Amino acid sequence: MPWLSAYRRYLLPGFIFQSVVIAGGYGTGRELVEFFLSQGPLGGLLALLVSTVVFSAVAMVTYEFARIHQTYDYRRFFGQLLGRGWVLFEVSYVILMVIVLAVVGAAAGAIMEETFGVGYWMGVGGVMVAVGVLAFGGNPLIEFFFSLWSFVLYAVYVIFFAWCFQRFGSDIVTNLASEPAGGRWAWEGVRYAGYNLAIIPATFSALRTHTSRRDALVAGALTGPIAMIPALLFVTAMIGQYPAVLDLAVPSNHLLQILGSRTFQVVFQVTLFGTLIETGTGLIHAVNERIDGALREERKTMPAWVRPAVGVGFLVLGTVSSQIGLVGLIAKGYGTLTLAFIAIYVIPVLTLGVWRIRTQAA
Repeated sequence: MPWLSAYRRYLLPGFIFQSVVIAGGYGTGRELVEFFLSQGPLGGLLALLVSTVVFSAVAMVTYEFARIHQTYDYRRFFGQLLGRGWVLFEVSYVILMVIVLAVVGAAAGAIMEETFGVGYWMGVGGVMVAVGVLAFGGNPLIEFFFSLWSFVLYAVYVIFFAWCFQRFGSDIVTNLASEPAGGRWAWEGVRYAGYNLAIIPATFSALRTHTSRRDALVAGALTGPIAMIPALLFVTAMIGQYPAVLDLAVPSNHLLQILGSRTFQVVFQVTLFGTLIETGTGLIHAVNERIDGALREERKTMPAWVRPAVGVGFLVLGTVSSQIGLVGLIAKGYGTLTLAFIAIYVIPVLTLGVWRIRTQAA
Protein backbone atom coordinates (compact mmCIF):
# COMPACT_ATOMS: atom_id res chain seq x y z
CA MET A 1 0.00 0.00 0.00
CA PRO A 2 1.57 3.31 -1.13
CA TRP A 3 0.24 5.31 1.85
CA LEU A 4 1.73 2.81 4.31
CA SER A 5 5.10 2.94 2.56
CA ALA A 6 5.04 6.75 2.67
CA TYR A 7 4.06 6.71 6.33
CA ARG A 8 6.91 4.36 7.26
CA ARG A 9 9.48 6.37 5.31
CA TYR A 10 8.49 9.92 6.20
CA LEU A 11 6.47 9.94 9.42
CA LEU A 12 7.32 6.84 11.47
CA PRO A 13 10.84 7.98 12.53
CA GLY A 14 9.36 11.27 13.80
CA PHE A 15 6.57 9.53 15.70
CA ILE A 16 9.07 7.15 17.32
CA PHE A 17 11.27 10.09 18.33
CA GLN A 18 8.27 11.98 19.70
CA SER A 19 7.14 8.89 21.59
CA VAL A 20 10.44 8.64 23.44
CA VAL A 21 11.18 12.33 23.93
CA ILE A 22 7.87 13.10 25.63
CA ALA A 23 8.70 11.20 28.85
CA GLY A 24 7.38 12.24 32.24
CA GLY A 25 8.75 15.79 32.33
CA TYR A 26 7.39 16.79 28.93
CA GLY A 27 4.07 15.02 29.57
CA THR A 28 3.44 16.70 32.94
CA GLY A 29 4.60 20.10 31.70
CA ARG A 30 7.35 20.50 34.30
CA GLU A 31 10.16 20.12 31.79
CA LEU A 32 8.49 22.55 29.39
CA VAL A 33 8.24 25.14 32.16
CA GLU A 34 11.90 24.79 33.13
CA PHE A 35 13.31 25.07 29.62
CA PHE A 36 10.77 27.29 27.88
CA LEU A 37 8.44 29.28 30.13
CA SER A 38 11.36 30.17 32.39
CA GLN A 39 12.18 32.61 29.56
CA GLY A 40 8.73 34.19 29.68
CA PRO A 41 5.71 33.44 27.45
CA LEU A 42 7.21 34.91 24.26
CA GLY A 43 10.70 33.62 25.08
CA GLY A 44 9.24 30.18 25.69
CA LEU A 45 7.72 30.01 22.22
CA LEU A 46 10.97 31.26 20.64
CA ALA A 47 12.99 28.66 22.57
CA LEU A 48 10.55 25.97 21.46
CA LEU A 49 11.08 27.04 17.84
CA VAL A 50 14.85 26.77 18.30
CA SER A 51 14.51 23.24 19.69
CA THR A 52 12.31 22.24 16.75
CA VAL A 53 14.82 23.54 14.21
CA VAL A 54 17.74 21.82 15.96
CA PHE A 55 15.81 18.53 16.17
CA SER A 56 15.05 18.64 12.44
CA ALA A 57 18.55 19.68 11.37
CA VAL A 58 20.28 16.96 13.40
CA ALA A 59 17.70 14.34 12.40
CA MET A 60 18.15 15.13 8.69
CA VAL A 61 21.90 14.62 8.86
CA THR A 62 21.60 11.61 11.19
CA TYR A 63 19.10 9.76 9.01
CA GLU A 64 21.11 10.32 5.83
CA PHE A 65 24.39 9.40 7.54
CA ALA A 66 22.79 6.18 8.79
CA ARG A 67 21.41 5.39 5.32
CA ILE A 68 24.74 5.93 3.58
CA HIS A 69 26.71 3.83 6.06
CA GLN A 70 23.90 1.32 6.77
CA THR A 71 24.36 1.86 10.51
CA TYR A 72 21.09 1.05 12.26
CA ASP A 73 22.29 0.81 15.85
CA TYR A 74 24.16 3.39 17.86
CA ARG A 75 27.39 1.38 18.23
CA ARG A 76 27.92 1.20 14.49
CA PHE A 77 26.59 4.71 13.85
CA PHE A 78 28.93 6.38 16.32
CA GLY A 79 31.72 4.04 15.30
CA GLN A 80 31.46 5.58 11.83
CA LEU A 81 31.06 9.13 13.16
CA LEU A 82 33.52 9.17 16.09
CA GLY A 83 35.73 6.12 15.58
CA ARG A 84 36.81 4.73 18.94
CA GLY A 85 35.12 7.69 20.59
CA TRP A 86 31.77 5.91 20.16
CA VAL A 87 32.25 4.58 23.70
CA LEU A 88 31.82 8.13 25.04
CA PHE A 89 28.32 8.20 23.61
CA GLU A 90 27.43 4.82 25.10
CA VAL A 91 28.61 5.80 28.59
CA SER A 92 26.67 9.07 28.44
CA TYR A 93 23.61 7.32 27.02
CA VAL A 94 23.50 4.70 29.77
CA ILE A 95 23.81 7.37 32.48
CA LEU A 96 20.98 9.37 30.90
CA MET A 97 18.88 6.23 30.50
CA VAL A 98 19.18 5.33 34.19
CA ILE A 99 18.05 8.85 35.15
CA VAL A 100 15.12 8.85 32.73
CA LEU A 101 14.00 5.33 33.67
CA ALA A 102 14.06 6.35 37.33
CA VAL A 103 11.76 9.26 36.46
CA VAL A 104 9.56 6.96 34.35
CA GLY A 105 9.15 4.46 37.18
CA ALA A 106 8.41 7.14 39.77
CA ALA A 107 5.95 8.94 37.49
CA ALA A 108 4.14 5.69 36.65
CA GLY A 109 3.79 4.84 40.32
CA ALA A 110 2.55 8.33 41.15
CA ILE A 111 -0.03 8.33 38.33
CA MET A 112 -1.54 5.01 39.37
CA GLU A 113 -1.54 6.02 43.04
CA GLU A 114 -3.00 9.51 42.61
CA THR A 115 -5.40 8.87 39.73
CA PHE A 116 -6.71 5.38 40.45
CA GLY A 117 -5.91 4.91 44.15
CA VAL A 118 -3.85 1.75 43.62
CA GLY A 119 -0.45 1.06 45.14
CA TYR A 120 2.62 2.95 43.94
CA TRP A 121 4.41 -0.27 43.06
CA MET A 122 1.48 -1.40 40.93
CA GLY A 123 2.27 1.47 38.59
CA VAL A 124 5.98 0.66 38.55
CA GLY A 125 5.25 -3.02 37.94
CA GLY A 126 2.78 -2.16 35.18
CA VAL A 127 5.41 -0.19 33.28
CA MET A 128 7.92 -3.03 33.67
CA VAL A 129 5.47 -5.62 32.31
CA ALA A 130 4.43 -3.42 29.39
CA VAL A 131 8.02 -2.59 28.44
CA GLY A 132 8.94 -6.29 28.69
CA VAL A 133 6.07 -7.29 26.37
CA LEU A 134 6.92 -4.60 23.80
CA ALA A 135 10.62 -5.44 23.93
CA PHE A 136 9.83 -9.13 23.39
CA GLY A 137 7.66 -8.25 20.38
CA GLY A 138 10.54 -6.40 18.73
CA ASN A 139 10.32 -3.82 15.94
CA PRO A 140 6.84 -4.65 14.53
CA LEU A 141 5.03 -4.46 17.87
CA ILE A 142 7.00 -1.41 19.03
CA GLU A 143 6.33 0.49 15.79
CA PHE A 144 2.61 -0.37 15.92
CA PHE A 145 2.21 0.71 19.56
CA PHE A 146 4.23 3.91 19.11
CA SER A 147 2.21 4.88 16.02
CA LEU A 148 -1.12 4.14 17.67
CA TRP A 149 -0.28 5.98 20.89
CA SER A 150 1.08 8.99 19.01
CA PHE A 151 -2.30 9.48 17.37
CA VAL A 152 -3.99 9.08 20.76
CA LEU A 153 -1.58 11.63 22.25
CA TYR A 154 -2.20 14.16 19.48
CA ALA A 155 -5.97 13.82 19.85
CA VAL A 156 -5.83 14.31 23.63
CA TYR A 157 -3.45 17.30 23.41
CA VAL A 158 -5.57 19.01 20.74
CA ILE A 159 -8.67 18.62 22.93
CA PHE A 160 -6.69 19.80 25.98
CA PHE A 161 -5.42 22.89 24.16
CA ALA A 162 -8.81 23.76 22.64
CA TRP A 163 -10.51 23.42 26.01
CA CYS A 164 -7.90 25.57 27.77
CA PHE A 165 -8.11 28.21 25.02
CA GLN A 166 -11.89 28.26 25.34
CA ARG A 167 -11.63 28.74 29.12
CA PHE A 168 -8.83 31.32 29.33
CA GLY A 169 -7.79 32.23 25.79
CA SER A 170 -7.84 35.94 26.60
CA ASP A 171 -5.28 35.36 29.39
CA ILE A 172 -3.03 33.55 26.91
CA VAL A 173 -3.10 36.52 24.53
CA THR A 174 -2.58 39.03 27.36
CA ASN A 175 0.32 37.11 28.93
CA LEU A 176 2.09 36.74 25.58
CA ALA A 177 2.36 40.50 25.42
CA SER A 178 3.04 40.98 29.13
CA GLU A 179 6.84 40.88 29.08
CA PRO A 180 9.77 40.64 26.65
CA ALA A 181 11.54 37.38 25.93
CA GLY A 182 14.19 36.27 28.43
CA GLY A 183 17.81 36.70 27.46
CA ARG A 184 18.57 32.95 27.37
CA TRP A 185 15.76 31.68 25.13
CA ALA A 186 18.06 30.65 22.28
CA TRP A 187 20.42 28.75 24.60
CA GLU A 188 17.55 27.08 26.44
CA GLY A 189 16.18 25.87 23.11
CA VAL A 190 19.57 24.44 22.15
CA ARG A 191 20.06 22.93 25.61
CA TYR A 192 16.68 21.19 25.55
CA ALA A 193 17.42 19.76 22.11
CA GLY A 194 20.96 18.82 23.11
CA TYR A 195 20.16 16.23 25.72
CA ASN A 196 16.93 15.01 24.12
CA LEU A 197 18.73 14.23 20.87
CA ALA A 198 20.57 11.54 22.81
CA ILE A 199 17.49 9.34 22.42
CA ILE A 200 17.52 9.48 18.61
CA PRO A 201 19.02 5.94 18.39
CA ALA A 202 15.50 4.71 19.19
CA THR A 203 14.58 5.72 15.63
CA PHE A 204 17.39 3.83 13.91
CA SER A 205 15.49 0.58 13.38
CA ALA A 206 12.83 2.52 11.44
CA LEU A 207 15.37 4.01 9.03
CA ARG A 208 15.88 0.81 7.05
CA THR A 209 13.02 1.82 4.73
CA HIS A 210 14.99 4.84 3.47
CA THR A 211 16.28 4.14 -0.02
CA SER A 212 17.21 7.66 -1.13
CA ARG A 213 18.57 10.93 0.21
CA ARG A 214 15.13 12.46 -0.27
CA ASP A 215 13.58 9.86 2.05
CA ALA A 216 16.09 10.61 4.81
CA LEU A 217 15.97 14.41 4.50
CA VAL A 218 12.16 14.64 4.38
CA ALA A 219 11.79 12.28 7.38
CA GLY A 220 14.41 14.27 9.29
CA ALA A 221 12.79 17.63 8.51
CA LEU A 222 9.45 16.32 9.78
CA THR A 223 10.93 14.88 13.00
CA GLY A 224 11.23 18.25 14.75
CA PRO A 225 7.64 19.42 14.15
CA ILE A 226 6.17 15.99 14.92
CA ALA A 227 8.00 15.92 18.26
CA MET A 228 7.27 19.50 19.27
CA ILE A 229 3.72 20.26 18.10
CA PRO A 230 2.27 18.69 21.29
CA ALA A 231 4.77 20.78 23.29
CA LEU A 232 3.62 23.92 21.46
CA LEU A 233 -0.01 23.16 22.35
CA PHE A 234 0.91 22.46 25.99
CA VAL A 235 3.14 25.52 26.42
CA THR A 236 0.53 27.78 24.84
CA ALA A 237 -2.12 26.42 27.21
CA MET A 238 0.18 26.99 30.21
CA ILE A 239 0.81 30.59 29.15
CA GLY A 240 -2.75 31.27 30.24
CA GLN A 241 -1.70 30.41 33.82
CA TYR A 242 1.64 32.23 33.72
CA PRO A 243 3.43 33.00 36.06
CA ALA A 244 1.66 30.66 38.51
CA VAL A 245 2.80 27.57 36.58
CA LEU A 246 6.47 28.41 37.20
CA ASP A 247 6.30 27.08 40.76
CA LEU A 248 4.10 24.04 40.16
CA ALA A 249 5.62 20.56 40.35
CA VAL A 250 3.00 19.12 37.97
CA PRO A 251 1.54 21.94 35.82
CA SER A 252 -0.77 19.55 33.94
CA ASN A 253 -2.68 18.76 37.16
CA HIS A 254 -3.25 22.46 37.77
CA LEU A 255 -4.75 22.96 34.31
CA LEU A 256 -6.83 19.78 34.56
CA GLN A 257 -8.27 20.96 37.87
CA ILE A 258 -9.29 24.26 36.27
CA LEU A 259 -11.05 22.38 33.46
CA GLY A 260 -12.88 20.44 36.18
CA SER A 261 -13.56 17.19 34.31
CA ARG A 262 -12.69 14.02 36.19
CA THR A 263 -13.28 11.97 33.05
CA PHE A 264 -10.83 14.00 30.98
CA GLN A 265 -8.31 13.96 33.83
CA VAL A 266 -8.38 10.14 33.78
CA VAL A 267 -8.06 10.10 29.98
CA PHE A 268 -5.09 12.50 30.15
CA GLN A 269 -3.34 10.48 32.86
CA VAL A 270 -3.89 7.20 31.01
CA THR A 271 -2.40 8.82 27.91
CA LEU A 272 0.55 10.02 29.97
CA PHE A 273 1.02 6.53 31.42
CA GLY A 274 1.24 5.21 27.86
CA THR A 275 3.93 7.76 27.01
CA LEU A 276 5.98 6.54 29.99
CA ILE A 277 5.82 3.04 28.53
CA GLU A 278 6.92 4.43 25.16
CA THR A 279 9.86 6.32 26.67
CA GLY A 280 11.12 3.32 28.61
CA THR A 281 10.66 1.00 25.64
CA GLY A 282 12.38 3.33 23.17
CA LEU A 283 15.44 3.90 25.34
CA ILE A 284 15.85 0.18 26.01
CA HIS A 285 15.09 -0.81 22.41
CA ALA A 286 18.15 1.15 21.28
CA VAL A 287 20.31 -0.94 23.64
CA ASN A 288 18.73 -4.16 22.39
CA GLU A 289 19.43 -3.16 18.79
CA ARG A 290 23.03 -2.40 19.74
CA ILE A 291 23.39 -5.89 21.30
CA ASP A 292 21.67 -7.53 18.33
CA GLY A 293 23.94 -5.70 15.88
CA ALA A 294 27.08 -6.82 17.72
CA LEU A 295 25.89 -10.45 17.75
CA ARG A 296 25.05 -10.34 14.04
CA GLU A 297 28.59 -9.24 13.25
CA GLU A 298 29.74 -12.42 15.00
CA ARG A 299 27.14 -14.43 13.04
CA LYS A 300 25.18 -15.12 16.20
CA THR A 301 21.45 -14.80 16.89
CA MET A 302 20.08 -12.83 19.82
CA PRO A 303 17.87 -15.11 21.98
CA ALA A 304 14.28 -13.85 22.23
CA TRP A 305 14.37 -13.75 26.04
CA VAL A 306 17.25 -11.27 26.09
CA ARG A 307 15.12 -8.33 24.88
CA PRO A 308 12.57 -8.33 27.74
CA ALA A 309 15.31 -9.27 30.23
CA VAL A 310 17.35 -6.20 29.24
CA GLY A 311 14.23 -4.04 29.47
CA VAL A 312 13.15 -5.16 32.91
CA GLY A 313 16.76 -5.18 34.13
CA PHE A 314 17.32 -1.52 33.24
CA LEU A 315 13.95 -0.52 34.68
CA VAL A 316 14.82 -2.23 37.96
CA LEU A 317 18.19 -0.46 37.94
CA GLY A 318 16.51 2.90 37.38
CA THR A 319 13.94 2.28 40.11
CA VAL A 320 16.55 1.14 42.64
CA SER A 321 18.78 4.11 41.76
CA SER A 322 15.95 6.53 42.47
CA GLN A 323 15.26 4.89 45.85
CA ILE A 324 18.86 5.13 47.07
CA GLY A 325 19.38 8.66 45.85
CA LEU A 326 21.91 7.80 43.15
CA VAL A 327 19.88 9.56 40.49
CA GLY A 328 19.86 12.74 42.56
CA LEU A 329 23.64 12.68 42.69
CA ILE A 330 23.94 12.05 38.97
CA ALA A 331 21.31 14.65 38.14
CA LYS A 332 23.46 17.34 39.76
CA GLY A 333 25.72 16.90 36.76
CA TYR A 334 22.80 16.99 34.33
CA GLY A 335 24.04 20.21 32.75
CA THR A 336 27.39 18.56 32.13
CA LEU A 337 25.62 15.58 30.55
CA THR A 338 23.75 17.93 28.23
CA LEU A 339 27.00 19.57 27.15
CA ALA A 340 28.49 16.12 26.61
CA PHE A 341 25.79 15.16 24.10
CA ILE A 342 26.19 18.46 22.30
CA ALA A 343 29.95 17.87 22.13
CA ILE A 344 29.98 14.19 21.14
CA TYR A 345 26.89 14.10 18.93
CA VAL A 346 25.31 17.38 17.85
CA ILE A 347 28.49 19.22 16.85
CA PRO A 348 30.22 16.21 15.19
CA VAL A 349 27.13 15.19 13.19
CA LEU A 350 26.51 18.76 11.98
CA THR A 351 30.15 19.20 10.93
CA LEU A 352 31.91 15.92 10.21
CA GLY A 353 28.63 14.20 9.40
CA VAL A 354 27.63 16.86 6.85
CA TRP A 355 31.09 16.76 5.27
CA ARG A 356 30.98 12.95 4.99
CA ILE A 357 27.52 13.09 3.41
CA ARG A 358 28.62 15.68 0.85
CA THR A 359 31.43 13.40 -0.29
CA GLN A 360 28.96 10.59 -0.98
CA ALA A 361 26.67 10.22 -3.96
CA ALA A 362 22.99 10.78 -3.25
